[in-house]
Amino acid sequence: MTTDGARAPRILIDGEPRDESPLPHIWSRCIGAGRANEALRADWQRQFAEAVKTLGIEYIRFHGVFHDDMFVYRESYGGGFGPDAPLPSPVYTFGYVDKVFDFLLDHGVRPFVELGFMPRELATETETVFWWGAHCSPPKDMARWVELVTRTVEHWIDRYGLAEVREWRFEVWNEPNLAPHFWTGTKTEYFQLYEQTVRAIKGIDPALRVGGPATSVFVPDDRYRGESEDRSAMRETAAATDVDALDWRPVWIEEFIDWCAERELPIDFVSTHLYPTDFAFGADGKAVPITRYADATFDDLTLLRKLVKNSPYPDAEIHVSEWSTSPSSRDFIHDTVFAATYITRAYLKCATLADSISYWTFTDVFEEGGAGIGPFHGGFGLVNEEGIHKPTFHAFAMLGRLGDRLLLAASDGVVTRDSRTSAVSAVFYNYPGDLALRGLPAQSSYPATRALAERGPSRRIRHSIGGLEPGATFLVEIVDWEHGNAAEAWHRLGAPLNPSRAESAYLRQVAGSLLRFALTVPGDGVLRLDVELAPWAVMSLRQSA
Repeated sequence: MTTDGARAPRILIDGEPRDESPLPHIWSRCIGAGRANEALRADWQRQFAEAVKTLGIEYIRFHGVFHDDMFVYRESYGGGFGPDAPLPSPVYTFGYVDKVFDFLLDHGVRPFVELGFMPRELATETETVFWWGAHCSPPKDMARWVELVTRTVEHWIDRYGLAEVREWRFEVWNEPNLAPHFWTGTKTEYFQLYEQTVRAIKGIDPALRVGGPATSVFVPDDRYRGESEDRSAMRETAAATDVDALDWRPVWIEEFIDWCAERELPIDFVSTHLYPTDFAFGADGKAVPITRYADATFDDLTLLRKLVKNSPYPDAEIHVSEWSTSPSSRDFIHDTVFAATYITRAYLKCATLADSISYWTFTDVFEEGGAGIGPFHGGFGLVNEEGIHKPTFHAFAMLGRLGDRLLLAASDGVVTRDSRTSAVSAVFYNYPGDLALRGLPAQSSYPATRALAERGPSRRIRHSIGGLEPGATFLVEIVDWEHGNAAEAWHRLGAPLNPSRAESAYLRQVAGSLLRFALTVPGDGVLRLDVELAPWAVMSLRQSA
């Protein structure tokens, strides 16, 4: 082992010295969660603490910091007996928010602050989306919105210090293009909200970092060309026989940049959501799910980087503040090993294209549509409501064990080195060849996902890693159809809706039962890998302590 000041040993991959390049850990830079109030739950906090410890999460983003259940903004006492007595002016109370943010910062994680949604007493329209009734509308009084943002940010600076809050990100709203659910106003009204918000925050301290527009997905049609969403424009996409031949492009981002440039407004980061599954509406009004090719996120990010580089804001960060295989919290693919392989491949290919790609979400403690039905219901989480690890959790853990220097980028994985210790690690995967250009279609039941298990063939991973210390031990872990696949074990139990304690304990054991073995470096210092990976397997190789 070496430290920063020591000379690292020369590592040979497949008999050749390799030039190193940076490997940013964008998978752990930021992660998503449902809403702020859920972070007050004990199970949420236990699961988050584990995710931070095991996955190395640095930032977290969630909805609802201004929602009614956080009680930040008050125009009345809310005593609950008779008519609420009005207050002479708005009162701001941060007790619930402080509990959440204190917990995050105590665990070494910073908030990626999504500023929203509108408090009921300030909203022009109420309960526009979600089971918990988010109010996604322009404010009745923009001056009061500005005061709410100002008071909140000033409170955080007072509580945590300016140096700390300068490290946060402030994202204005969430998916305002999805009208009338996430925003009942127009495109211009959102831009005006951004203008007032960024001026307010920069007026507190110019070094605070603000961005947007947090729009949802790329599209190949004109549904967002006007001031509000036009579903009729989706028909071309819904009827397309080859969706990959269409011209997919970002939503509102170019217009947002132009608007801000004309008014000399700052943009510290551009944010968007790049779900590779889209939904369009046909002429009959029915939603049509559309699955794009496996490299859609890579190509979308490549285009986005080019747009930002050539804009008046070439140094703006790029944050994908939500990402997953699909934007549905009832997509059973999320529970499977297939999703683990897909996201491993995508993260490794996109590692240098963004400042963060925030997986949506770390837990199934998530109530946008109410609580899930059953222990495996297609929730976004890396763990289910009980905290049982899904294959995607293991994929994140494997990615997290990689070093920060890339030695080999192959079609089946990567080999890396840690710049601090020189420890070598690797991740390999078998994303079946006949799907290499396809993504994963959303599925409305777990049995519907199982057909993918028959895809093949197996893949032989053969690489040599030289320049290692003879006798060093490397640990191998593999998650695949037969190992660490808790949803399949649940299915084989008969898919109990309410598992017994014994059944939950069994599923937890299955979830942790990866295929594990050790390899020892022989006397010549060359570790020779020769491992057959089943379809959909993800494999981690790491040097033991």
